[in-house]
Order: sequence, then C-alpha cells, then structure tokens
Amino acid sequence: MHEHFMQLALAEAEQALREAEVPIGAVIVHDDRVIAAAHNQREQLHDPTAHAEMIAITQAAEALGSWRLADCTLYATLEPCPMCAGAIVQARIPVVVYGATDPKAGAVQSLFRLLDDSRLNHRCTIVSGVSAEPCGAILTRFFEQQRRLGKK
Repeated sequence: MHEHFMQLALAEAEQALREAEVPIGAVIVHDDRVIAAAHNQREQLHDPTAHAEMIAITQAAEALGSWRLADCTLYATLEPCPMCAGAIVQARIPVVVYGATDPKAGAVQSLFRLLDDSRLNHRCTIVSGVSAEPCGAILTRFFEQQRRLGKK
C-alpha cells in the first residue's frame, strides 16, 4: 500500500521537475483515498512556505473541513524539513511515510526528531525509506542539472 501512494507522490515530484521546482511531492490519504496531492511551488508562488507538504496539508484540511487531519497518512518523497514537520504535528497527522532521507534539513530522523519528540503534544508513526532510490534519484538529477546551468 505504501509503495502505491509513494508512486503518486513521485508523480507530483516529476511535475515539480517539469516546472523547474525542487522535485518533491506529497500526497495525503484518508480512508484509502487521496484527498490532497501537491509538489513544491516556491519559485512559482514566490513563497518560501510553498513546500509540497505544506500545500498538501492545506488541501487536506479543506477537503475534510477541519485542521485536524486525524486518520490521515502523509506521503512525502523527501524527509520533511523543520517547517513541514512542525505543520504535521500541528495538523495531528498520525502517520508519515517518506522516501529519501535529508541529511541537510531532515526533521524526522536525520537532524531532528520532531515527529516523535515526547515533549510535544502529538507524535507520529514514521515509515522511512519507501521508494528511497527513485525519490533520491529525482533530486540528484535536478541538482546536477542546476549545477550544469550554473544555478544555486
């Protein structure tokens, strides 16, 4: 089941790649159906908060008519950053599944452990490494292309 939904998140990442965005995708599932699907849009929206997870959380809250996303699972192609992990905690998402780890900004298991920190009022079940190879490969491809083009 996790592989299927991660493939949908990867499709979102591919869309981001086509739009010259950092290729990260996210989907949120409730009752075995996708209620939100998003990809990074920071460049397009000129918004530093326009990460795939943040957009998907907003879509899911709209779909459910509630900011509490209980009984949902978030799938992200990359380990969420501190901002996204904070939003996941605030939205009360119980399960987070991600593909590639992010040693530079990961806030789930790499640099920080925000989603299972006992000091916070909400903790998540974490499943890491689902489709890690393709999730990491699309990012590698993007950043190699950016370096060839002389972009940061």
